[in-house]
Amino acid sequence: MGKWPRLDKIEMIDGPIDKDTYEKQLKDLQQRLLDVHIHHLRTGGRVMICIDGWDAAGKGGLIERLVAGLEPKSVQVHRISAPTPEEQGRHYLWRFWNRLPAPGNWAIFDRTWYGRVLVERIEGFCDRSAWKRAYREINEFERQLTDDGARIVKLLVHVSAEEQKRRMIERLSKPSKHYKIGLEDFRNIAKREQYLDAYQDVLQKTDTEHAPWHLVASDDKMHARLAGLRIVADALGDGVTLEDRALDPRIAEAAYEAWGWRPEAADKKIKKK
Repeated sequence: MGKWPRLDKIEMIDGPIDKDTYEKQLKDLQQRLLDVHIHHLRTGGRVMICIDGWDAAGKGGLIERLVAGLEPKSVQVHRISAPTPEEQGRHYLWRFWNRLPAPGNWAIFDRTWYGRVLVERIEGFCDRSAWKRAYREINEFERQLTDDGARIVKLLVHVSAEEQKRRMIERLSKPSKHYKIGLEDFRNIAKREQYLDAYQDVLQKTDTEHAPWHLVASDDKMHARLAGLRIVADALGDGVTLEDRALDPRIAEAAYEAWGWRPEAADKKIKKK
């Protein structure tokens, strides 16, 4: 849609935020997300939240806070890694078609179909002609989904090289975090400049009106989590009117027969508070 600055030129410093302020804002945002989520449950809306970014950028922590307050049975988190033997040899979008959410559900992708023009491009897992045409294929894929009524929110979580190094060393230093680091992380770090070019192409070529990109600067984790949740809440709440749903009279009658409960009793309790 517009011209994006290079990621390594983006200002990463945020003002300090204290723990109490962070917790309050986080709670408020999680409640907003739950309200929007319930709206989609009632209306059959389908949502895809797509999260890409660097290793150690904080994608997992963002997803953890994102799903914490949602209705768990209608949220699926897909952690995308290398294709399985069944998925290999098929079109790269096939495995994502199979993970699209049912009506009323939200699907959260921890890494996405953009792997085609990121890791597969950099590591040579597909030839140049394949990843070059993938930008058009991805734009068409996302357009098909949004034309069909789905909503897509795309977050690119960016961390500076210095902060990424600090977080990686922390993982190396704590046995409880060893599972978060592998040899491929160091291969990716060594190719950071190539990845910067690839991310730049992603932003320039796949930032569309129907599926725009949102950048989350994540050197400060608390700011990044709040920013990410706010982006999702704003995007999915756009055009949504949130109203309390009237109680079905049949349910009220069933409650009276079971317990002698009437809606008026609840109204009195609310007024007393």
